[in-house]
Amino acid sequence: MIPLAKPLDENPNFLGSFQLVIAGWEVVKAYSELNDPLLQAQVFKEQEEKFKGGDFEAQRYDKDFVEALEYGMPPTAGFGMGIDRITAILTNSHSLREVILFPTVKPKEE
Repeated sequence: MIPLAKPLDENPNFLGSFQLVIAGWEVVKAYSELNDPLLQAQVFKEQEEKFKGGDFEAQRYDKDFVEALEYGMPPTAGFGMGIDRITAILTNSHSLREVILFPTVKPKEE
């Protein structure tokens, strides 16, 4: 589900990731990034197959990223925190549309 996350050493069936959920809203998503180029290439290939099968949210194969890993990109980690979600919680909003200043609009399907 998180194609860039590193499997745990103790149990490779689990990923080193967590999410902070407040009042039912995901506020933080964090994980240790996978830094093994062979394993990352394999995961990207699996994701690419899912994309070709119709899953348009699947991660596309990133040749440059795999190459950077092959050159020795150091282990990385971090987290993403949505200020829009925190604002929605603090203002007791029921939708992100209520707090986003410039909402994105999907084009109408014809």
